[in-house]
Amino acid sequence: MDWQTTADAVPASIVTEARAASLAGRAPTTGAWREGDAVGDRRFVGIGDVALESGRVLPSARIAYEQWGTLSPARDNAILVLHALTGDSHVAGPAGPAHPSAGWWPGIVGPGLAIDTDRWFVVAPNVLGGCQGSTGPASLASDGAEWGIRFPFLTIRDQVRAQIAFARELGIERFAAVVGGSMGAMHVLEWAIMAPDAVERIAVLAAPAASTADQIALNSVQIEAIRTDPAFRGGEFYDAPDGDGPTRGLALARRMAMLNYRTASELNQRFARSWQSDLDPLGGDGRFAVESYLDFHGNKFTRRFDANSYIVLTEAMNSHDIARGRGGVAAALAQVEAKSLVLGIDSDRYFPLAGQVEIAAGLRASIHGRSPVVVASEYGHDAFLIEDDAIAAAIGELLSA
Repeated sequence: MDWQTTADAVPASIVTEARAASLAGRAPTTGAWREGDAVGDRRFVGIGDVALESGRVLPSARIAYEQWGTLSPARDNAILVLHALTGDSHVAGPAGPAHPSAGWWPGIVGPGLAIDTDRWFVVAPNVLGGCQGSTGPASLASDGAEWGIRFPFLTIRDQVRAQIAFARELGIERFAAVVGGSMGAMHVLEWAIMAPDAVERIAVLAAPAASTADQIALNSVQIEAIRTDPAFRGGEFYDAPDGDGPTRGLALARRMAMLNYRTASELNQRFARSWQSDLDPLGGDGRFAVESYLDFHGNKFTRRFDANSYIVLTEAMNSHDIARGRGGVAAALAQVEAKSLVLGIDSDRYFPLAGQVEIAAGLRASIHGRSPVVVASEYGHDAFLIEDDAIAAAIGELLSA
C-alpha cells in the first residue's frame, strides 16, 4: 500500500503555488480508465468467469496488463510483477494521455536493471477490482451500467485466482519469479501457496502474513471517509458531472493513508513548522506547508483512481490471512517451495518489520536464512519504491539464486 507513482514516492517536499495550480479545474467523477480512453501500453485478456471465496461468480472478467522483454522459446524466463493498492500495470514507461503517471518502478524494471528486461520477460497485470483496465467497479456490467456497489467482495485469494487464470491465458505455466510489494506481496505469498508448481522464486517486500487489527483499523477509517462524502451517493456516482464526484472523500482517504506510508521523522525534517505562504496559519488564513503537501497529493490522486475501487481493494487487503483454513501461519508457510526473498523496512509503521520477521522464519528455502533482509530508510513503507540500490541488490541476489 503505497504511493505507486515515481512523482509521489520521491522524498517529501514543499508544494509550490505553481504545482498546486496544476490541479486547477474540476476533478473527474472517477479517475478510472474507461472504455474508449487511450489504451497506451495496456494489453487485455479475457479470463472468463471467476469463482470467488464468497460463493459468488464474477462473470466475463478481463485483466489489463503490460509487458516488457521477450518470452524465451522454452517459456522459462517470465517474471510476474504485482502492484500495491493504488498501483496499476504501468511499472515502467513515461506518462502520457493513457497513463497519468510515469512507471512506478523505473529504477528496478528495465534494460540492465535488477529485473533486466533484456533477459527477462516481465508481465504486470492490473489487479482484479482495480480501475486501470481490469474488471472493477467502474467497468460496465452485462446490463451496460457500471458495476458500482454491485461489484462483489474480493479477497486476496480471489485476485490471485484471477492472476493464475491470466497466466494460463498467456501460456505461462511457471514463473521464474513472482515479485511484489505491500498488497502485491500479499498476492505473492498466496501465489506460492496456491500454485507452488507455478513459482520458482518469490520476493515478498514490506507485507505481513496477515493484516492485523491495527492495519484493518487504519484501513477502515479511510473507507469511511469515502462513504461519508455526500457525493459518493452510496457508490452510484458515475453519472455525476466532473467536479461532482466523491473526490473530497477519496482525497481525504488518500491523505490518511499517506501518513501511514511515510515517517514522522521525514515529515518533521522536510516541513518542520514552515508556512505554505506568507499568510500566518495561526488565525491568519494561512496553512502549514505539510497541510498543503497532503492536500496536493490527495487531490492529485483523485485524477487517477476510483472511489469504489479504493474500497474494494482496501477490503481485499483486510481479508489477507495466509493462515485462514490452513492450520496457522507456520503451516501455511511450510507449503511454500519457492526460493524466497523477504524484505522489510526498519521505519515501516504501516506494515512493521515484525511481519516480515514472522514470514522469513517460516520459509525453508529463503536465500538469506530465517531472518528478513532489512532496509534502513527514513522513508517508511514507501522505501521499497524509493531505495532503489538496496531493493535492486536484494532482487538481484534472488534472481541469481
